[in-house]
Amino acid sequence: MVRDLCAIMAWATAVTTGGSGVVALFLWWTVNPAHWVWLVLRIGQLVAVAQAAVAGARYFAGPAPDDSLYYLYATLPVVIAFIAEQLRLASAETVLEDRGLEDAQAVGTLAPDDQQSVVLAIMRRELGVVAAGAMVSCFLALRALGTV
Repeated sequence: MVRDLCAIMAWATAVTTGGSGVVALFLWWTVNPAHWVWLVLRIGQLVAVAQAAVAGARYFAGPAPDDSLYYLYATLPVVIAFIAEQLRLASAETVLEDRGLEDAQAVGTLAPDDQQSVVLAIMRRELGVVAAGAMVSCFLALRALGTV
């Protein structure tokens, strides 16, 4: 019963993070940072947190999995999502530095088309970082499935 629940959660995490990652990568590739994709990515992150919670419950309540690496694979997607979010927060600063702009107020001095270009570059970088994190989380969930 517990093993089945862990397998279901691993599948759910793989599907939601993998699916959201593929969609986000497609939108990144086509330079279309649609706002709705963030909801899809967040759902994948929430399912990953649920998987980690199930793994934690299994750790304390048992039974032990066939391979103790299960706990690592089941909880790492949460860590990866956190790291991706931290890198996402640094995206704006990176884009501004690449364009020789001191801060966000300096963007306001640019021509409207240049302002739009900076905003699009920031949104695209944020999307790419979180999409890559989602794909890594999918891989880890699939590894967890193999060690349930």
